[in-house]
Amino acid sequence: MKLSSKDLKKIITPALRDFFEEELQSILDDVAERSLCARLAMHFERYMKEFNLEGYYADTEYNRKQGGKVKTILLGNEEIIPITCDLIVHSRGQSVTKDNLIVLEMAKSNKSEDDLRSDRIRLMAMTKVAYDDIWSADGVTHPEHVCGYVKGLYLILDRTKRVAYLEHYAQGSPSKKTETISF
Repeated sequence: MKLSSKDLKKIITPALRDFFEEELQSILDDVAERSLCARLAMHFERYMKEFNLEGYYADTEYNRKQGGKVKTILLGNEEIIPITCDLIVHSRGQSVTKDNLIVLEMAKSNKSEDDLRSDRIRLMAMTKVAYDDIWSADGVTHPEHVCGYVKGLYLILDRTKRVAYLEHYAQGSPSKKTETISF
């Protein structure tokens, strides 16, 4: 199955629209990020079904890979670190050809600059196609370290201004454009 960033937008756009409409009070009440991510996952799954994306799941705080091992990423300095993302859309290892589709980090606007930077580094690592041509998402075997997500998203919520900033990541790099979504 070949899914492009454009294909995934058909799921992302309506899921985010519904999330902001249906979860507005929770956002304004400043509920925990984990709770908001769980609600957003439900919206992703609704549209995954609508677009016949079978065998994929929207999971929050998911930290396992094949064989029950902890998911890891490899940072530029060859440092291996365990990874848990706020929300991922993946096949839970069942599709070797395209396991990882969407990785999303969520933050509130009052998050520290260090934490924001850490989230961005994680999104860049997880959307890389390969690590130095050693570990890759080649569609033949699962990579040793998590990579190959088609689309990375960073959703930063500012409840006082009632806006969200959406950054896009692909192939290990951020997009130059950040969307602003009013809610």
